[in-house]
Amino acid sequence: MKTAYLLAAFAPLAGALLAGLFGRAIGRAGAHIVTIAGVAIAFFASMWTLADVLQGNTFNGTLYSWATIGGVNVEVGFLVDALTATMMCVVTSVSLMVHVYTIGYMADDPGYQRFFSYISLFTFSMMMLVMANNFMQLFFGWEAVGLVSYLLIGFWYTRPTAIHANLKAFLVNRVGDFGFVLGIGLVLAHLGSLDYAQAFAAAPALADRTVELIPGTQWSVLTLACICLFIGAMGKSAQFPLHVWLPDSMEGPTPISALIHAATMVTAGIFMVARMSPLFELSDTALGLIITIGAITALFMGFLGIVQNDIKRVIAYSTLSQLGYMTVALGASAYGVAIFHLMTHAFFKALLFLAAGSVIIGMHHDQDIRNMGGLRKYMPITWLTALAGSLALIGTPFFSGFYSKDLIIEAARHANVPGASLAWWAVQAGVFVTAFYSFRMYFLVFHGEERWGRAGHAHDDVEGGHGHGLAAGDKPHESPAVVTIPLVLLAIPSVLIGLYTVGPMLFGDFFEGVIASVERHPAVAALAGEFHGWWAMGLHSLATPAFWLALAGVASAYYCYMLNPRLPEAIARRFAPIYRLLDNKYYLDRINEVVFAGGARLIGRGLWKGGDQALIDGVAIDGSARLVGWFAGVLRLAQTGRLNSYAITMIVGVALLLLFVVLPLVRR
Repeated sequence: MKTAYLLAAFAPLAGALLAGLFGRAIGRAGAHIVTIAGVAIAFFASMWTLADVLQGNTFNGTLYSWATIGGVNVEVGFLVDALTATMMCVVTSVSLMVHVYTIGYMADDPGYQRFFSYISLFTFSMMMLVMANNFMQLFFGWEAVGLVSYLLIGFWYTRPTAIHANLKAFLVNRVGDFGFVLGIGLVLAHLGSLDYAQAFAAAPALADRTVELIPGTQWSVLTLACICLFIGAMGKSAQFPLHVWLPDSMEGPTPISALIHAATMVTAGIFMVARMSPLFELSDTALGLIITIGAITALFMGFLGIVQNDIKRVIAYSTLSQLGYMTVALGASAYGVAIFHLMTHAFFKALLFLAAGSVIIGMHHDQDIRNMGGLRKYMPITWLTALAGSLALIGTPFFSGFYSKDLIIEAARHANVPGASLAWWAVQAGVFVTAFYSFRMYFLVFHGEERWGRAGHAHDDVEGGHGHGLAAGDKPHESPAVVTIPLVLLAIPSVLIGLYTVGPMLFGDFFEGVIASVERHPAVAALAGEFHGWWAMGLHSLATPAFWLALAGVASAYYCYMLNPRLPEAIARRFAPIYRLLDNKYYLDRINEVVFAGGARLIGRGLWKGGDQALIDGVAIDGSARLVGWFAGVLRLAQTGRLNSYAITMIVGVALLLLFVVLPLVRR
């Protein structure tokens, strides 16, 4: 099986190197053949690995030792268990669909080979992250996905908005990564190892150890380490307030939007916390922080999706909200439920992004949903698959998203950590919000009057600068098969995978010995007691508030955008301050720009003017030079070059010597 592990991890890297280094030699077709072949090999190796894990076979071993520093081994190794195998299959399956889709979507782009190299390298980075058996390799994968996301978000590097977006993503993630590094450092300092198994085994004995950060204030070492690790997850998985980079990542091409938002990057933080469950279970304080941050993200990021008009940004804010749901599950100690939602979400969110890309192709790269409408009869495959993805997203009974989202709501209801009550109300309200903005987009894009091709609707603000929207007389068109086939293949698990896997994955022994859960956190046990099969769960949901909230959201969207389309504008005028608050994304970008970026510039300017120019240059360097110059000027007054002046000086000197040295000696 080691061969399968190596193929799963390194086949995408081989494809990335071939396409990146020899792209001109092998051509466009060669680039997508080698990268798709690499990811396909990784996918089949991952499925083989999952089948082997289901037979009870796991692996935890070292590939090679990189260094030994002070008795600490820095190694590259794999930990393959149920959690790893699940993530491997999710990452490679979604990535494979994205690779195939990219053939059609990026067909006219001059950076074709470079893009395939990047997305294949992205897949490799994520595989190294999820397969790691130690913190050092985890950190390598963690930083690698951040680096490649920087390259992909700014792929169209001639666009100022893309450069701004990738720099923003890079800097915000550095904030989270600073906490992540501190967390790893605390683990190493107090648990004595970078190896997962050794660190987890040592953790319970240190549950009561404290450290004094502020004089007179004791902090639990494990609580502090878990909070620092979670700060890293807040950056990668875009949790409030480190979420601001994710909507701007839409500046990258649509395939990478699907890959970042569905299977890589943003799921890294969720996976990391689930993998670290033996540590997090020992700190209720850390879990309380996690569930509170998740609740805020799930609800308040959903509100922002209501006012977005860019089709990709609507889906991006949906991702933020759903990541909040996963984080709530983590805080409730329902780690398996969080991973389950990660899995189902990966399929239907990738489907929605790729469907949005298909719409963008059909609209000649216009992304404004106000310029669409009536696309159902022109793009039937895209319409049906987008409908399936939307129904899964809002938690329609028997769709995949229903099982995972409903279990998160119930986990929040049974959780007993601080912030659990807030989380339960937030995820309940989020059901209505999600349904409203999802079907607002759906109705505006696929139903109603045809608003495309009108005068004034064509514009330059389109993805990649490849088109200007539909001109008058043009009609949308269905995308080619290389685009629609991945949509159909993703729609199948978006509908079915939840009902087939909910029982075995969450209420069997799938995660036994992999994910920790202590008795004082009752959510998982309560969910197991209430579960009576996927069919009974679906039927029971028809009587739950979540179902009716979702239905109310869909009905409200239909009324506002199909029956009474002037109502949203009237509401926006009536509640203008609230609309401006949402339209400006709670002014968080402005706060970051003025307070943090502006504050950093102010400090830098102060150090430059006061420290560098005034103190170092003005006093230490120029001041010492001026002092030497002044002293030399004084000495220069005595160096006239005239013999009579020197003779007088000598006589005066001798007189002073007699006066102050010789005369006192004579008097004695």
